[in-house]
Amino acid sequence: MEPIPETIEAVNELDPLVDVESLMAELVGLGNRAKRIVPDLVGVSIARLDHGVTFTLVATADEIAVLDAVQYVAGGPCVDAAVHDDVREFDGDDAFDEERWRLFSEATAWHAVRSTLTLPVMGGRGVLGTVNLYAASRNAFAGLREDLAEVFGAWASGAVANADLSFTTRSEARTAPQRIRDQNVVAVATGIVAAQLGVDVEAAQARLHDAAARGGVSVAHLARDIVRAREGRDRGGRS
Repeated sequence: MEPIPETIEAVNELDPLVDVESLMAELVGLGNRAKRIVPDLVGVSIARLDHGVTFTLVATADEIAVLDAVQYVAGGPCVDAAVHDDVREFDGDDAFDEERWRLFSEATAWHAVRSTLTLPVMGGRGVLGTVNLYAASRNAFAGLREDLAEVFGAWASGAVANADLSFTTRSEARTAPQRIRDQNVVAVATGIVAAQLGVDVEAAQARLHDAAARGGVSVAHLARDIVRAREGRDRGGRS
């Protein structure tokens, strides 16, 4: 298994204290362990809900390039699984029984992904994230939930089968580098606001979000402006 380019970029955007090589090796190692269990595995996505980022590994670029054209349209069963934390199973044929998921089966019926398995990763406060696995055969994950859950430290009983046949997590993973950059600049701007106003970080975050909402811009956009303004003042002070 190999990371997509955006996953490599996202890992490099993480906290400087993070050992990038070790983290990447760990991700690839998990993917390879899963592939030994499921030989026709074509992709693995690990999503952290708290950070809102997804890391994706694929078998090879050629094998799954055909999946790029499939779009995630109007919500879907994988979203339900993350929100409701329950078990929802169906195969490619059963999906047609529910009109809500019909489009997903029609859109992906001729693509490489024939089955998926979503495993929730649990913590003290509920779902911390999900592991999404993609395979090229219909019954690739049959009888293997416990083994795969052990690999990823996930909850086998909360597994959801075939909730993301269109491999939407790969598209989500492509946004990870920008999401991390946005989170970093918001953190810096929050510190600037806290220092200027003499408030704590929580209050500064609230001020930042409220100001962005009032101005009709994203928090990240406002944060970048605040950071640029501070950098401009600092350069002016040194000249």
